[in-house]
Amino acid sequence: MNSSANGGGNESRIPRPFRPNIRQASVIIPKTGQRVRRSVTLGISPGLTASNGNGAASEHSPLLGAPKARPKPSDAPRLFMRVARPLYHNALDFAKSRTGKGVLKCSIAYLLGSLATFVPAIAAMLGQQDGKHMVATITVYFHPARSQGSMFEAVVLAAVAFAYAAFIGFASMGISIFFRQVVDLVIIGHIIVLVVFCGGGLGFVGWIKQRLGHPLVNISCSLTSLAIITVLTKEGAVQAARFSDDKIVQVLKMIVMGVIATTAVSFLIFPVSARTDLRENLISFTDSLSEVLASTTGCFLVGSEEEMKSPQYRTAMDKYKSQLASVEKNLVEARYEHYIVGTEGEFRLEAKLVDCMQRLAQNIGGLRSAATTQFLILAQPGLGIPNGRRPGKVTGTTGPETATALEVIDETPEVRQGEPWTEFGSRGSTNSTLTPSDVFAEFIEHLGPSIKSLVYTLRGILDDLPFGPGPQYDFTVDTHYRSSLEAAVKLYNQSRQVALSKIYDTNKINKERSLDVEADFEDVAASCGVFSYALQDFANEMIMYLDVLDELKLEIEERPNGRTWNWLRFWRRRQDSGMSEEAGSINTIDQEADALSSIPKRSHEPRNNIPKNTHRYQLWKTFSIFRRDDTKFAIKVGAGAALYALPSFLSATRPFYQRFRGEWGLLSYMLVCSMTIGASNTTGYARFLGTCIGAGCAIVAWELSGENPFALAAFGWLMSLWTAYIIVAQGKGPMGRFIMLTYNLSALYAYSLSVKDLDDDDDEGGISPIISDITFHRTAAVLSGCVWGLIITRFIWPISARQKLKDGLSVLWLRMGLIWKRRPMECRLQGKTSNAYMDLQEELHLHKFLAKLEKLRDSTTSEVSLRGPFAAASYDRMLGSTGGMLDALHAMNVMILKETKLSSGEAAILRSTTSERAQLSLRITHLFQVIASSIKLEYPLNDALPSIDHTRDRLLSKVFSFRKEEKSGLISSDEDFALLYSYALVTGQIAKAMKDIASELENLFGIWDEDVLKLQ
Repeated sequence: MNSSANGGGNESRIPRPFRPNIRQASVIIPKTGQRVRRSVTLGISPGLTASNGNGAASEHSPLLGAPKARPKPSDAPRLFMRVARPLYHNALDFAKSRTGKGVLKCSIAYLLGSLATFVPAIAAMLGQQDGKHMVATITVYFHPARSQGSMFEAVVLAAVAFAYAAFIGFASMGISIFFRQVVDLVIIGHIIVLVVFCGGGLGFVGWIKQRLGHPLVNISCSLTSLAIITVLTKEGAVQAARFSDDKIVQVLKMIVMGVIATTAVSFLIFPVSARTDLRENLISFTDSLSEVLASTTGCFLVGSEEEMKSPQYRTAMDKYKSQLASVEKNLVEARYEHYIVGTEGEFRLEAKLVDCMQRLAQNIGGLRSAATTQFLILAQPGLGIPNGRRPGKVTGTTGPETATALEVIDETPEVRQGEPWTEFGSRGSTNSTLTPSDVFAEFIEHLGPSIKSLVYTLRGILDDLPFGPGPQYDFTVDTHYRSSLEAAVKLYNQSRQVALSKIYDTNKINKERSLDVEADFEDVAASCGVFSYALQDFANEMIMYLDVLDELKLEIEERPNGRTWNWLRFWRRRQDSGMSEEAGSINTIDQEADALSSIPKRSHEPRNNIPKNTHRYQLWKTFSIFRRDDTKFAIKVGAGAALYALPSFLSATRPFYQRFRGEWGLLSYMLVCSMTIGASNTTGYARFLGTCIGAGCAIVAWELSGENPFALAAFGWLMSLWTAYIIVAQGKGPMGRFIMLTYNLSALYAYSLSVKDLDDDDDEGGISPIISDITFHRTAAVLSGCVWGLIITRFIWPISARQKLKDGLSVLWLRMGLIWKRRPMECRLQGKTSNAYMDLQEELHLHKFLAKLEKLRDSTTSEVSLRGPFAAASYDRMLGSTGGMLDALHAMNVMILKETKLSSGEAAILRSTTSERAQLSLRITHLFQVIASSIKLEYPLNDALPSIDHTRDRLLSKVFSFRKEEKSGLISSDEDFALLYSYALVTGQIAKAMKDIASELENLFGIWDEDVLKLQ
């Protein structure tokens, strides 16, 4: 053959990769339910295709780029317009975006809040006490760039914060008055107030903040801390043992004003509904789910992970994960909106819908796991596809015209019913030796059409669900979708059974071979089998998803029960069965629980030394709460707060405390104190830097405005625009809030002094405020609070994020080893409940624990150590490997929980592999203990670690032998192997993750040598 000169000729004569005879298969059209014969292919998804217009160089582009002409002086205006025009359009696009609108809303809310300082009539409502700037500060903390549901939540949390602060304030006054007027022991009263209400009250606030870890909860804790500190240490009523509600009433008025201002802006200017956001997220998530499903299936059928490693595919996966997280967040916020408008039934169904979507996402994880295992098998030396064979490789164009991830190539009439199948192992080579890659090629050739047909139907449904475009968001559920999908699943199951029977009904695959080859055969069968089962589970879950959508459509369009506000009847128990489902979904997505204390831990108690019925042991158990990190944290935060507030109770030091605004130092201390040293360092740096920036801006604004309220209001509005961009657009909430808090403390406070609006006008210049003194006192107080917080967190029960991460990984690995010690398959074989292995609650705790460890990793880089920088990249990779093992455990747990009773075939398979599974479980448990001990002790690993691979190969070889003996199918069917295939797939993934973790530990701690084992 001669090569053609034109591009088309060259393309037609390039040797194409091997493509097995992918037969045309029956396809169910989703919208009509019609069954047709089509050839479909998995091409490149539009989200994964880089268009030619993205700046990529074409074949006609010069190698060194086009020469750039030097602009002439007369071209300066044109050059300016060329630069300014894109900037103008970018700024205009940002202003029209949701983020830009949110920034504008924040600035408007701040301007309204600052009126409490600048408008005399409003300022008079707050009395002659200082602190009126807190109205503006509240609008910054509870900013309106949030959904209506989140705004409702903020209002509730603000009310709870005030109630707690009022309780602490009134109780402190009552104790102080009692000890002065009744028992005449004022010092004892002050000690009780200082220890119990100041230390204990603020310690409890710190405990709540760390326990819940919710952004709005953190803001509410800051608000209640400020109110408590002001009443206890600044106002003076507690020290003088007199009752005064002036400050508490003022705080209440300021909270009401600030909340009204920010809520009004949130609801009236560009309102955002969490219910609308949830529907948009559901649309985007189903689109992403469809894209990832088609791409993953295409990679599996091709047999190459090149596309899964591409930046485009990773971007699609990141989008898919972010959409899932956004769905969970918006569901929580939508709950408040539904409760307010009386649509509780609609919310319960939305929660069920999100729960279905989470299970669909988990099934996608199962598909990816099976595909990854397949890639590992084919990448082994000697197992690659011979003679250029690439199973399932789809040829054709890759340009813009192939724009769908699951595209119909052509439609043909029905082919002959007796269309012959390709003889097993007869193509690609005349060699009679059958390799695992040949087995995989035959799997794909026979299963490929049915897999692509089912994915085609699923893709068609996902692309159309669940809602139409806004603002109506009409339901797009077609009446044929459910029946079409059921028919597609039925057709898929039939095709799969026929295909697998043809694959295994052959003499070549049942020949005697070495243990390694037999294990490779079953490895291929496991990956293909698990992929096909996971795809079937995905389709079955989609049927449930459609059922929930139908219920939701009925609820929204007809609302059979009307609007209800049952949540207001808190005195009644929730007896509605749907409430339990709602609670289950919310608990699944709720990330506010403290994961570190959620995993049930075995106490470090000796088994024989201490009898459990002794008083000493019972006392030890009673005080076990004080050994928890969160309890230690609360105690040391309270102790540090009491010590810092002590000067405000001593007559000799109280003037100094008041002059240098010790209350702001104590508030800074409360904000800086975090569970770990690294988190405290990060917050302390942001707090001090934000204070310095805010103080500098306050000085500039005050000097330029000349005490003019209109100029100050304009400066404040510009400041709020800038800081709102930092908070909303950049996501740096603490930095933006610290800047505005210091600006308000300085500029707005100085204006209140200048107009004689305070009862201590002589403070810091009186009616002629000295702005430098004001900012210096605030900055000094903040610096002292930050330093005190760092001292407390570093020297009193220090909790290092680095050490806590290592200990957490060790505990997590030991916990996973304990799960394997229970021998999951043996629990099913012995008829025990699935909870004997791992229930869903424990699995949820494990995932939350891992999420907490990932947050800890972010704090490790802020800790300074003489040993050098923290190996963050290595720990990131180990956390990623651990997450992969947890995902694998979940996939196996789903298979175990799916059926409550074993079939006779499943029982026979499990009994025949009892010995091999026991050895494999013990080996995995052993390796978990080894790597957990290594990272806990920071000690090198043995360079001759036992391997899982050989033990796993014996298990797979035993399965291969069992299949040969039972090839008649009288005892076991293909479905009976699904459970063991899932088990084999999980053990393979764990073996790979173990090797990766061991490699990272070797890089961190080295291996055994003479220097390590010196006796000293």
